[in-house]
Amino acid sequence: MVDFQCKPRYDWADFLEIMRLLRGPGGCPWDAEQTHQSIRRNFLEETYEVLDALDRDDAEAMCEELGDVLMQVVFHATIEAERGRFTMADVVDGVAQKMVYRHPHVFGGTMQADNSEQVLVNWEVLKRQEKGQRSTADAIESVPHTLPALWRAEKTASKTAKAGFDWDDAMSALNKLEEEVRELRQAMESGKAPDAPHGVREELGDALFMAAKLAQMTHVDPEDALHRACDKFDSRFRFVESGADKPLADCTKEELLALWRAAKEQES
Repeated sequence: MVDFQCKPRYDWADFLEIMRLLRGPGGCPWDAEQTHQSIRRNFLEETYEVLDALDRDDAEAMCEELGDVLMQVVFHATIEAERGRFTMADVVDGVAQKMVYRHPHVFGGTMQADNSEQVLVNWEVLKRQEKGQRSTADAIESVPHTLPALWRAEKTASKTAKAGFDWDDAMSALNKLEEEVRELRQAMESGKAPDAPHGVREELGDALFMAAKLAQMTHVDPEDALHRACDKFDSRFRFVESGADKPLADCTKEELLALWRAAKEQES
């Protein structure tokens, strides 16, 4: 047991103290054993749960899930405080300093912004200065490699487009996507190992990258587009499975295609 006074309502200082006690002597054995790597996946999971609450516009769930994300932030900061490298106060100061620096049009800087588009232009300039990025290639390298791959591809394509490295229009990008699909077909027909140079893995990656590029040029979120495709597939598959009078493994290809066409028709 630890020396702690339970309350009907806690504040920020209480929360920091709770996390410190959980990690300290007499606290929770599980919490004390955790490292950045052991709880890394938890951070991602809690973030996705926040997004789910936002999509459902569920205020009660938002409040709870945002608290879970905040707990992850404080957990990692507490680990670093124990190491003596930085504290939660340093985290708060750092992000506050960043917000003031990146909003000169609000806090008395020399850069002005009369609309949201200019704000974003200024933000990118200031971000590159802040991080010492001397080229677009540096900016691309700074895109987190841990992002979902389609999202990383879209952000990479966006940064190169701002530098003037781009197709003339979306139809030109679509032509390039079709070219990449043809090269994927050739790789599949060649009999090469999937991971060989110009094998299926490389050519499929090129096709996926161009699909993300096309999404960027047409102002479509590729993650959202793929999620919608997954939802549509799920709905159609449920129709197929429920409409079959025997296990799907026992159905002929013709029977399955007929059920799939019926599933598509019932959507319209």
